[in-house]
Amino acid sequence: MENAALLSGLAKRLIRDNILSSEEAATATETAASQKIPFITHIVQSNMASAREIAIAASDEFGSPVIDIESVASDVAPGELVSENLIRKHRALPLFKRGTRLFVALADPTNLPALDEIKFNTGLNTEAIVAEADKLEVAIEKYLESQDTTFQDMGDADLDDLDIEAGGEDDTQDVTPDAADDAPIVRFVNKILLDAIKMGASDIHFEPYEKAYRIRFRADGILQEAAKPPVNLSGKLAARLKVMSQLDISERRIPQDGRIKLKLSKTRAIDFRVNTLPTLFGEKIVLRILDPDSAKLGIDALGYEDEQKQLYLDALEQPQGMILVTGPTGSGKTVSLYTGLNILNTPERNISTAEDPAEINLEGINQVNVNSKVGLDFGAALRAFLRQDPDIVMVGEIRDLETANIAIKAAQTGHLVLSTLHTNSAPETLTRLRNMGVPAFNIATSVSLIIAQRLGRRLCGHCKQEMDIPKETLIAEGFKEEEIGTFKVYGPKGCDKCNNGYKGRVGIYEVVRITDKISRIIMEEGNAIEIADASKAEGFNDLRTSGLMKVKQGVTSLEEVNRVTTGH
Repeated sequence: MENAALLSGLAKRLIRDNILSSEEAATATETAASQKIPFITHIVQSNMASAREIAIAASDEFGSPVIDIESVASDVAPGELVSENLIRKHRALPLFKRGTRLFVALADPTNLPALDEIKFNTGLNTEAIVAEADKLEVAIEKYLESQDTTFQDMGDADLDDLDIEAGGEDDTQDVTPDAADDAPIVRFVNKILLDAIKMGASDIHFEPYEKAYRIRFRADGILQEAAKPPVNLSGKLAARLKVMSQLDISERRIPQDGRIKLKLSKTRAIDFRVNTLPTLFGEKIVLRILDPDSAKLGIDALGYEDEQKQLYLDALEQPQGMILVTGPTGSGKTVSLYTGLNILNTPERNISTAEDPAEINLEGINQVNVNSKVGLDFGAALRAFLRQDPDIVMVGEIRDLETANIAIKAAQTGHLVLSTLHTNSAPETLTRLRNMGVPAFNIATSVSLIIAQRLGRRLCGHCKQEMDIPKETLIAEGFKEEEIGTFKVYGPKGCDKCNNGYKGRVGIYEVVRITDKISRIIMEEGNAIEIADASKAEGFNDLRTSGLMKVKQGVTSLEEVNRVTTGH
């Protein structure tokens, strides 16, 4: 074969052991070279051979011992000898030092450039130990994470020079105490912010306790521990975060709200909404990560079924009426609303929003932060908007009868109004307005569309596995008997590319258009159950049905749908 001369010794060994054919080895070698990734990484990722088979073949061929990398504690590795750059560059993990010899775990023991560069940088004789490629990747990331959350080896100049500014309106504070400007503290906080962004987290929790301090990220809706700095740094970390967000660092007795803007590049900035809370052992500080790009994903990325998406788009095209988005905190209501506003945001339209506070900044939209201290509540903001000839108005939340009445009058008099309510389903939203004191006739003639939503975790595309679930169980969960067998149910497994089998989130929606039939039930002051029955008869899927559709599509698991919707 003409490519045989180009094959590495490991590739030839895999051919001899009948693990790969000659053609597969040659193709894999070419593909790995074109993608600039190691040969072993490519064949493991492509499932051409298992990492275990490759490790044993490499050990036999080159006489290097094999190690179970999972059994090695990451904190015993002599990390100070080998820089993070070298570990990342060569995917090589230093294991232990014996005299003048340094033993390094590699998937490919023939990777001489890696061994030579580590030897040159450490001055030690470097010897290879073979590790399974997939387990080695996990071990390297775990080791680097443990190094990242310490104050050692944090000499990254980028961490010192991050462009950070307060995002609040009040610039009168000019307090920068020594504690908050301490260089290791600055680098550590910057590192935590960047790690959270890279991980796709939505919140960062800085939590002081009596004998411990922990930092947690909320990723895909689930909290997980990210770091445990020394408890005696509690005050310094709080002071640094408060200086960054222009808060009063001398005030520790009451909650405070602020903002941080982190400029990642000339074209991309991330906002953090900051809230402090006095606890028994210091101030707990929570940062909500607000990515403006999330509003620009487009409606197709949010997870609406085709008919649901069309209902939303049709409602947005109406010159007047009210669109209500409902769901618990953290269910993605803001992104749904802003996606709609982004579609409507054209030079011909006057769009105003009242929020508490504004989470995503959008060019071309007049955004107002409500401030109850000075009398600027949702009702006052709405009245002001209506004096400025708006086409579209967005109210962050309808909390009281006054706001509800003004919003409904606006929707009846030629304005498109978007808002949110904290209810569990579309039918409950209508009865909630009625319970607030809004006349039934006004609800029926102003509300045009209701979207109830939840966020479920997406299954990881790399490792999701088919589940064997009995037919009776599927029927009990809500699937129709005739459709069982026409789809596969997948569940989480977990790999180095995801969080416990999940990666990212997807919206699960109940989108209900207020039809003539539903309007009649509202005017007759029917209850939520009657409205739900009418909605189902009109062909609108409830949250549970939409969730089960996501299971049938292989997007999420049945247990995740049960977590975010009402199970049976």
